[in-house]
Amino acid sequence: MADHDVVVVGGGGAGLRAAIAIVQAQPQLSVAVVSKVYPMRSHTVSAEGGAAAVIASDDSLDEHAYDTVSGSDWLCDQDAVEAFVAEAPRELLQLEHWGCPWSRQPDGEVAVRAFGGMKKMRTWFAADKTGFHLLHTLFQTSLRYPQIVRYDEWYVTKLLVDDAGVRGAVGLELAGGRIEAITGRAVVLCTGGCGRVFPFTTNGNIKTGDGMGLAYRAGAPLKDMEFVQYHPTGLPFTGILITEAARAEGGWLLNKDGYRYLQDYDLGTPSPTPVLRSMELGPRDRISQAFVHEQEKGNAVDTPYGPVVYLDLRHLGEEMIDAKLPFVRELCRQYERIDPVYELIPVRPVQHYMMGGVHTDIDGATGLSGLFAAGEVACVSINGANRLGSNSLPECLVFGRRAGIAAAEYAAANGAGRGVEAQVADERRRLEQDLLAHRNGRERIADVRADMQHTMEGSAGIFRDTESLLTGVERLGELRERFEKATLEDTSRTFNTELVAALELGFMLDVAETMVASALRREESRGAHQRTDFPRRDDARFLAHSLVTRGPGGAPHVEYLPVTITRWPPGERVYGR
Repeated sequence: MADHDVVVVGGGGAGLRAAIAIVQAQPQLSVAVVSKVYPMRSHTVSAEGGAAAVIASDDSLDEHAYDTVSGSDWLCDQDAVEAFVAEAPRELLQLEHWGCPWSRQPDGEVAVRAFGGMKKMRTWFAADKTGFHLLHTLFQTSLRYPQIVRYDEWYVTKLLVDDAGVRGAVGLELAGGRIEAITGRAVVLCTGGCGRVFPFTTNGNIKTGDGMGLAYRAGAPLKDMEFVQYHPTGLPFTGILITEAARAEGGWLLNKDGYRYLQDYDLGTPSPTPVLRSMELGPRDRISQAFVHEQEKGNAVDTPYGPVVYLDLRHLGEEMIDAKLPFVRELCRQYERIDPVYELIPVRPVQHYMMGGVHTDIDGATGLSGLFAAGEVACVSINGANRLGSNSLPECLVFGRRAGIAAAEYAAANGAGRGVEAQVADERRRLEQDLLAHRNGRERIADVRADMQHTMEGSAGIFRDTESLLTGVERLGELRERFEKATLEDTSRTFNTELVAALELGFMLDVAETMVASALRREESRGAHQRTDFPRRDDARFLAHSLVTRGPGGAPHVEYLPVTITRWPPGERVYGR
């Protein structure tokens, strides 16, 4: 058993920022960073487009806040948004001081680009490898602090909870199969999203909703789980993201006839400044929905991997693409065997981000004492029903720091908890006996996982209705039964990836059930949640966050929490007015 003061689960952007904040706030504390992958393989590394924060002289915090509130379809908490936009510039400047190589204008000022749903150019970037450089900077900075102890390639299977709150976690060492407790007086969840619940996603294979499942099983509520963001430009088959920066720099979306079809749709984006307010920079939810309508009209292009439209960058020229979008060109060449300097890029909507997550307050505290969360695993909420592109990276920084400071203060003020040895023994027994020794059914983990993913795509994709959601509830129940009977052929201890896949699938089924249950209860259309049987936004009934907890028998139980409104009452969802 390893004992620390604070346990951070997840080694990506939010986790490393939280760990740094903890030791800076309380240098006497010991911090464990537990990650199922080496930190530099965390999913933050794949973020391409940039990070939003006010820096330009013609921009303001109020404008960033209003764009975020409007983009959320008024479901965000405005106190959290105001804190976020105020602190984001300081966080990006801090990264600058730690060595992040932000792209520059010719005069040396930080360069910014336009991004969807924002009326001003406020997205900082490092070419189109922003997440790569951001994560490198945080990782290298974390190495300065001997108080931060890393547990690389350890998979957390359970939170330890006593009468006073959360007291650490049980981890499975992937290399050798050891099952140990990593205890602390506070835990910060920073495990990212759950995109692998869906079959076609930009998320890496590690994004299986572990942190959401851990919190849910421990008794913490999840919030706004029905809001699932699709990104409009993923490569067919792989789901690899073509960053929004490609459209921010002037890319066009074309249908099979070469027509810029978005001009036919109401994206809620008036265009007083055409350079900034081009139709391709509408909000992600509405552009993804427009694709579905275009497909229904017969204007998409059929391929072996589903219908696509085209992203056209040819008019931007080779020099500009190589300067600002080099990774886009690299991805297209490697995965599609095309060169965007000369050829059209086939794209289609792909699941990208979860607006929902573990319910937290503005400082990352959950409903369980000693448990905090930040990043995509958490719902604070600044994203509401739809996240604006380039808000997610600064969210990891701002709320990773806040959660870290709050966890440090909590750990410094609270003593050690009661013994958790019995819980650790129970979890070890579950993993060793119930999973490794007695999994000998006929079902295979991969088959159950694939059926779950297709169930979620069909029942809770870009458009939903009562029938599809009820079907989803029924099928997920059947999949739960099949999962309990699934076999594990590998009973070894060393790098047992089949065991990890089974543990991940258990969390994904939990998360999927909360998503479908929350979507079924919300009888309106708002942001990324589009009910074809309830096509209008209903502020009278649903200007509220859904909170889902594990009810009797394990079924999701949904309640509602009012949205915090400080300055901007609900209005028409537009940008730039």
